[in-house]
Amino acid sequence: MRVLSALILSTALALPLAAPVLAEDTMTRTISVTGTGTVEAAPDMATLMIGVTTQGATAAEALAANSKATDAVIARLTASGVEARDMQTSNLSINPNWSGYDSSTPTISGYVASNMLTVRVRALDTTGAVLDAAVADGANTLNGLTFGLANPEPAYNEARKEAVADARAKAELLATAAGVKLGQVVSIADAGAMTDPAPMYRDVAAASPVPVVGGELGLVANVSVSWEIAE
Repeated sequence: MRVLSALILSTALALPLAAPVLAEDTMTRTISVTGTGTVEAAPDMATLMIGVTTQGATAAEALAANSKATDAVIARLTASGVEARDMQTSNLSINPNWSGYDSSTPTISGYVASNMLTVRVRALDTTGAVLDAAVADGANTLNGLTFGLANPEPAYNEARKEAVADARAKAELLATAAGVKLGQVVSIADAGAMTDPAPMYRDVAAASPVPVVGGELGLVANVSVSWEIAE
């Protein structure tokens, strides 16, 4: 028994003490910035919000007059080269026309019908002529005119490239100021793209019956990039 106890004790003493395990710090130090790129491009299409507003003694009369005038406008737009796929009803309404608000019992004196069309004009230099034609055949409401690109993706891609270059320039500036160097890119994300609503103007349709100026669109892209800080 004494021999067995001595053997166990000697075996235990012979085992090396386990070294403490230290958790390795795996946190990566990074520099994160957002870059912005802007590309200017001339628009190649326009979008009109035009409509017809009519009145009638009854809702049916107002709607009938509106339908007749709207059909004429659509026919004229089609004759002007606007395709059916580029015309869409965006709002249709009929409302009573109230009178006698200064009395205690206002009454309905008639009805107002409105039909708004969203019209895309793909030949930008015909925008003024298209608008003239629509008004000539009964369109009496214009709620907006915007310019755009039929295929904006190539311009947005150029803006994204500029945004990445801008992000790197910012990151290098910060790294130099902090006395460190940039390592590998850890993450990169598209932070969104948009069209600048304030164009820089230039003449694109000076000969149009209605003066229309398309200007240049500013297409803006943003990217968020993180770099590892090199040792």
